[in-house]
Amino acid sequence: MPTKNTVELESVSKLYGSFAALRKVTAQFPVGQCCVILGENGAGKSTLLRVIAGLLHPTLGSVRVLDAPAPQNVRQRIGFLSHASMLYDELSAMENLRYFSALNAGTERMPAAEALRLVGLKAELERPVGQYSQGMRQRAALARVLLAQPDLLLLDEPFSNVDAASVEQMQRVLLTLRSRGCTILLTTHQPELTRPLADRYCHMQHGAIAGWSEGSAA
Repeated sequence: MPTKNTVELESVSKLYGSFAALRKVTAQFPVGQCCVILGENGAGKSTLLRVIAGLLHPTLGSVRVLDAPAPQNVRQRIGFLSHASMLYDELSAMENLRYFSALNAGTERMPAAEALRLVGLKAELERPVGQYSQGMRQRAALARVLLAQPDLLLLDEPFSNVDAASVEQMQRVLLTLRSRGCTILLTTHQPELTRPLADRYCHMQHGAIAGWSEGSAA
């Protein structure tokens, strides 16, 4: 019986004038697996995540996500963590999460305290996010994304400039989500940090997929 896919890409290209950020990318990402996307700067990794998230429209090709013909149709089921934390520096982590929860009133959300607990932060911590270490800020940003209880989690360089303790905490969170059936796609320049997580590695070069390799979690 074939494995069900969370994401299916067919000949996807993203053009900016004569420059191709993505070149005829065809790939499938199965439900409940973690795929780590590797490549040099400019290989197309971030563009690929943004196309899958529905933040960019492909110039050519088709993107099917969570059985929908376009990611925009299921955006509430997609979590996206980019380089920007999207947090307000003057607010505490709890205040930030309560604010973002209020923006989506009427939809089922993870309680803010539970999201913070998952990432190893104390809900009662009153310190403004602007005074957090980079690792704490990244964990708070991940908690913001987890509020939506996404079925697909997209992470762009989640371990960049993050301390070892925060990396370990984030790894535990991602392993928990993966065990619950969440599909995870992440980019990184630190593949050694993804060994406990990765089912597969996708190697990109010049906007195209250059190859695949198995991860230790497969």
